[in-house]
Amino acid sequence: MIHSIEPRIISTDDHPIRHHMIDKDAMLVLRVLRDNGYAGYLVGGGVRDLYLGKSPKDFDISTDARPGQVRKLFRNSRTIGRRFRLVQVFFNGKEIEVSTLRSLSEYDIDGPETVLAPNNTYGSLGEDAQRRDLTINGLFYEIENNTIIDYVGGITDLDKSMVQFVGEPERRITRDPVRMLRAIRHAGRLGFQISPESWQAICGNHDKLCLCPPSRIRDEFFKDLHSGSLWQWLQLALDTELFFDIFGLYKKALSKKEAEGELSYREQLLAVVKVIDRCSVLAKESNKRGLANDFLLALILVPWANAKFDLVNQRLKGAAAFRFSKTLREELDKELGVQLNLRRSIRQEMVTLLSNLPQFLRHLENHSWPKWLKKKSYYKPCLLFCELYSESLTGNKTTLSFAPLKENNYKETSDTVSRSKGRNGRRKRYNPAFSATKKGIFGFKK
Repeated sequence: MIHSIEPRIISTDDHPIRHHMIDKDAMLVLRVLRDNGYAGYLVGGGVRDLYLGKSPKDFDISTDARPGQVRKLFRNSRTIGRRFRLVQVFFNGKEIEVSTLRSLSEYDIDGPETVLAPNNTYGSLGEDAQRRDLTINGLFYEIENNTIIDYVGGITDLDKSMVQFVGEPERRITRDPVRMLRAIRHAGRLGFQISPESWQAICGNHDKLCLCPPSRIRDEFFKDLHSGSLWQWLQLALDTELFFDIFGLYKKALSKKEAEGELSYREQLLAVVKVIDRCSVLAKESNKRGLANDFLLALILVPWANAKFDLVNQRLKGAAAFRFSKTLREELDKELGVQLNLRRSIRQEMVTLLSNLPQFLRHLENHSWPKWLKKKSYYKPCLLFCELYSESLTGNKTTLSFAPLKENNYKETSDTVSRSKGRNGRRKRYNPAFSATKKGIFGFKK
């Protein structure tokens, strides 16, 4: 049985959010929903960031309208999602996600200890708030009276700079272990503390993360990889041991003793991650596309390769170098490829960067670059890889240039989009609501 909870209503005078601070397209969606008789609320991270005086990355909306009803209102939209359907409304290269309010599943109340129990039940505002992962993400903002609606104590936690789960931490983690990653993500990005109860629950249940699909863990980690706050995330991930549930190959590496006078492998890892954060921040500030996932993953693995293979001191040539790269590939396939469900092409790029690092470091030290090496297709990425690793050791900043972002209404990335192709060799795309292609009603299959 779901018990009704009286929300806390924060009036205009008690919060800093004003209409002009909200994305104009998000405001348009909210007004269209309202004018057509539906309730619409700005929800989650958008409310949290506006309350803290930050610029939200996304403006997500919840409504009592069903997905099909939302599609009728917005022709420039599509329906996505498997476990729960939501609608993306497109505006000039960006999208606004509109989800229908969901109920609190019986699995979240007193049901069996089921991980990722299916639930597609629509519900009320209070029920939807109780489903949220963290209290600071369980806030709703409505434009009619300019008020924040708080069912879960999120405003109190924002004022206290505290991150904690909605409801009983152990139960919420069991239902969806990925919530642990979201807790340390927001704590790291915002500089917040994790509540003692939530912290203990994460430390005691971190191994449950392995119950989640590898692709889901990978996609969650990639959000932190490009966040510019990976260093803060890493500190929390190491302390809770969540890091070792993602990168199992580091369990032995970080406990291995290094040579006297050298940085510990943990210190090497933290230094590399600082460089990654600098690259991510520069890319965001210049509104350019950042470094590729395979490139950044390979950087993270250099301390591991140093611990396992003494990578940077390798002096191999010819057949011996080929055998070493093959061994490196086998280790990556076994230790990380399956764990994060990485494509073969990504794993091969990582091997290329790692196996060539020793010779590039020698040439960088001598300031000599043979002509034959400059002609190699891997010369430029391996040179940048070498320079960034060197930066992690010396602190001498590398000059960076990034490719411009491409306009893309579908926000697809090389690691999350389906790579299936049609007969003409082109990738298949989702069709918007106004497409003439007959593929079902409102995005659902016939």
